[in-house]
Amino acid sequence: MPASTKNRAPDPGFGLYFHWPFCRKKCPYCDFNSHVRETVDQRRWTAALLRELDHFARQSSQKTLTSIFFGGGTPSLMAPETVGALIDGARSHFAFASDIEITLEANPTSVEAASFKGYAGAGVTRLSLGVQSMRDEALRFLGREHSVGEALQAIELARETFANISFDLIYALPGQSIEDWRADLERALSLAGDHLSLYQLTIEPNTGFAGAVRRGDFALPPEENAEALFEMTQAVCAAAGLPAYEISNHARPGFECRHNLTYWRYGEYIGVGPGAHGRLVRGGVRTASQQRKRPESWLSAVESAGHGTEAETPLDRPLEGAEELLLMGLRLAEGVWFENFSAAIGAPITDFLDRPRLRRLIDAGLMEMDGRRLRATDRGRLVLNSLLPEILV
Repeated sequence: MPASTKNRAPDPGFGLYFHWPFCRKKCPYCDFNSHVRETVDQRRWTAALLRELDHFARQSSQKTLTSIFFGGGTPSLMAPETVGALIDGARSHFAFASDIEITLEANPTSVEAASFKGYAGAGVTRLSLGVQSMRDEALRFLGREHSVGEALQAIELARETFANISFDLIYALPGQSIEDWRADLERALSLAGDHLSLYQLTIEPNTGFAGAVRRGDFALPPEENAEALFEMTQAVCAAAGLPAYEISNHARPGFECRHNLTYWRYGEYIGVGPGAHGRLVRGGVRTASQQRKRPESWLSAVESAGHGTEAETPLDRPLEGAEELLLMGLRLAEGVWFENFSAAIGAPITDFLDRPRLRRLIDAGLMEMDGRRLRATDRGRLVLNSLLPEILV
């Protein structure tokens, strides 16, 4: 499915996200809702996830799922039977699109790779591997449990098992030169399927790396080095046939991650599990939901009340919705389609744009606009957070 058509706004789709919050260990860079537990009762957790799915399915007016995503945490710690039960649960509530994309995130350890065939048999169609680096010393720095050798074996097995695979890499590491990253990237491209996610290392609060930076254990590359790494990444991937369709995501045409496109295109999605977020339209109002983050608190709430919702927020102020939509949509190379904007917000995009300031950004080569869409250029996406306040009224 192409990221967009030339003259017509794409359907944002309708997605379902399952969050599996458990990991074997907490990586020092990770600020996701992940927790280490010695044992997990998978039958109990399967029943709870299905019960919360029931709760949200009753509230959804959407009938056809275009994607399911198992994220975490480490979803590859789930038994294939657990994954299969959750997919069957989704099928009991919704029609599946004929080309539904069902993604599972996995670590490339040999233990977890042993489950790949089981996941495919359960219905998973796309595997996303957390490789993170092509160098063993970098993997040790990042706190990963696998080696490069294990990652290569996992990639090979994944390619044999799934028609659609992706893997993640982290760059802009301390001391990493442009030449080092180019060599790693070119090696990754020789192994990649049709999709790569490439993230610059950032230091998030309340992570192991945040404490290490405060102590002076290491420092990130200067901003100008990070920009050079980013620009080189875009050029090398584009030359290899995997252009950036989003700031950090690269794919051959037709292999963009459909589930993530639903987020970025401001589609509706259900979020099930600890810390999961969702967006559903109820009575004409888009509503944001957030589930309790701590696994035990979420589990107790679901078993007693049928869901673990911590907060529900109506996004009923048009400017608030416009800001969120633009923040998501301008991450995409295709930008924001006016047709989709009007359908989601109930008003044309021109009602929310400061035209003189937008014109200055267009003249500076940071934004582009035609009769169908507004988009940030490659240069503009590099400084996207500073553009949004400029273009809104």
